[in-house]
Amino acid sequence: MRGLGRIAASVLLVAAAAASPGCTSAEWQRESADEAAAEIIEATRRLALRRDEPFTIERPSETLRRRLLLDQNLPFASSGSLGVAALEPVDYWPADPGPAGSGDVDLGVASPAGRASGSVELKLVDALRVAARNSRDYQEQKEEVFRAALDLDLARNEFRTIFAGTAEGSLQSTLTSDPRTRTTGIESTGTLSAGRVFQNGVSISTQIGLDVVKLLTPDVVTGQKPRSLALFGDASITIPLMRGAGRHIVAEPLIQAERNTLYQILRFELYKKTFAVDIATRYLQVLQQIDAVNNAEQNYRSLIQSVRQLRRQADAGRRSEVEVDQAVQNELQARDGWIRAINSYERQLDAFRVVLGLPPDAEVVLDRAELERLGESVRAVLGAEGGLSEPDAAAVELPADAPVELEPPGRGKPGPFELDERVAVELALRNRLDLAVAEGGIFDAQRAVVVAADALRAEVTLLGSGSFGERRTLSSAALPDSTDLRYDDATYEGLLTIDLPLERTAERNAYRESWIQLERAVRAYQELEDQVKQEIRDELRSLLLAREEQQIQTSAVAVAKRRVDSTRSFLEAGRAQTRDLLDAQEDFVAAQNDLTAALIAYRIAEYELQRDLGLLQVSEDGLWEEFDPRELTHEDTP
Repeated sequence: MRGLGRIAASVLLVAAAAASPGCTSAEWQRESADEAAAEIIEATRRLALRRDEPFTIERPSETLRRRLLLDQNLPFASSGSLGVAALEPVDYWPADPGPAGSGDVDLGVASPAGRASGSVELKLVDALRVAARNSRDYQEQKEEVFRAALDLDLARNEFRTIFAGTAEGSLQSTLTSDPRTRTTGIESTGTLSAGRVFQNGVSISTQIGLDVVKLLTPDVVTGQKPRSLALFGDASITIPLMRGAGRHIVAEPLIQAERNTLYQILRFELYKKTFAVDIATRYLQVLQQIDAVNNAEQNYRSLIQSVRQLRRQADAGRRSEVEVDQAVQNELQARDGWIRAINSYERQLDAFRVVLGLPPDAEVVLDRAELERLGESVRAVLGAEGGLSEPDAAAVELPADAPVELEPPGRGKPGPFELDERVAVELALRNRLDLAVAEGGIFDAQRAVVVAADALRAEVTLLGSGSFGERRTLSSAALPDSTDLRYDDATYEGLLTIDLPLERTAERNAYRESWIQLERAVRAYQELEDQVKQEIRDELRSLLLAREEQQIQTSAVAVAKRRVDSTRSFLEAGRAQTRDLLDAQEDFVAAQNDLTAALIAYRIAEYELQRDLGLLQVSEDGLWEEFDPRELTHEDTP
């Protein structure tokens, strides 16, 4: 009985541990899932990217969106607008604070309360950080990585030792016409089992249990209410010998889950680069529209002054009313252009706020000095000789009938990212993460062929099982207790099953389909490789084009400005018409806008090239580290 007491105590300890609130609460289970996924993501990132970086899908309860809605008293429809932490619990809500229960208030930007107007000013680096914290699409991409890690954890669970405990109790009563033969009793069974599938295909399961039976009605012979205990156990092992045997077959779902997690992490790294470039592009485009508003405003003011001047000259008889009307028409058109520019700017700014994950009606403004710094940096890169502020004097002095020699594209000093085409293509082929994912797809398809070929083989399985100990029912309640497991008094069984591959039509077709999928994976990889080369070549051309346009527009602005000044002087001297001044003013505004567009196009082309070379590094916070072409070694050059 001492052995029985120890066994019963062990069963009770296991049951108590399994039923403890700490192991069964929703909060504990969520935290356990978070820890498992975090461990998988950290290990996979280290393997794939050879660097450590914090990763979490938990969003702080205090986000910039929530702060803006409350601090700026913006309208919102319900508590859902303020985040998960603000939701009212529904009936039977688990006692779990949830992943958003932290008090993190890192908004990614200076607190709105720090500005007198309550508005938030975003520099480019602020926009990147705010987008990483608030963008809904960015958060969904992070969650896809987390879900892939949970899938991998579930796949690993298939090869862990799985414990289970059950308890059953029943009350049985047999009714007969003779009260003396009526019986009522209780049957109880408790079992503790363990099973495991190994990656070579072998599976083992064991079970140990205790039967307790007791009659509640006296025995008709002895007049007693017998009770009996019995300890029993069994074990079995299954060994596949042909079809379905071997780690490369059995563990294939686990291998694929590991690779899916790797692919998702690589896709997220690629997404971060694309996302950061997209945010920067949108930011600069809003700034470009601000510059267009400024240019339209200056043009409108200049035309108002011109109309006033022409009005005075017409009153003095020096100008005709037709010329004044022409100027007034242009003034009205300038006002329309100014209003349209403001409208376009506000629409773009609203759309940009939404992309950042912020309310479109929030008081968020961009740093206009960023455009000035951009112009200075691009001009510094291109060099003073890059622009042609004055027309080529030598060309002006040539006679009209002199041969025309066109200078090929590429004047001036190339920027640092205008790499040799072969160098750029080879860098992209070595660093593009989507190419790595596509190459992994070929390997996956090859393994699928192996698995499909294994399904064509005969299925030969070896099964072994053993049962020992005794069981109890009400009919054996009068037997003495049996609490020893006697392995010499047991039943053992061995079984060999063979399923000959006489009919494998479905498997045959699946095998042929696996080859088709392999061919498709190879073609997809080849297509992506060609697309990468095409993208790099196009972006190098875009850099050259943007540099040429920046140089041309620099000259165009200088020429247009000089034309406005000279036309105004000629107009005052009576040597020009009003239409000449109005046309010159329009051309000057257009040249200013084109120069700003060229400056921004060049910078965006640099961002896109770094992204598509796979060399732009972006942290989880959305901040990037640009690639320095000066870091290229002699191994990177042809």
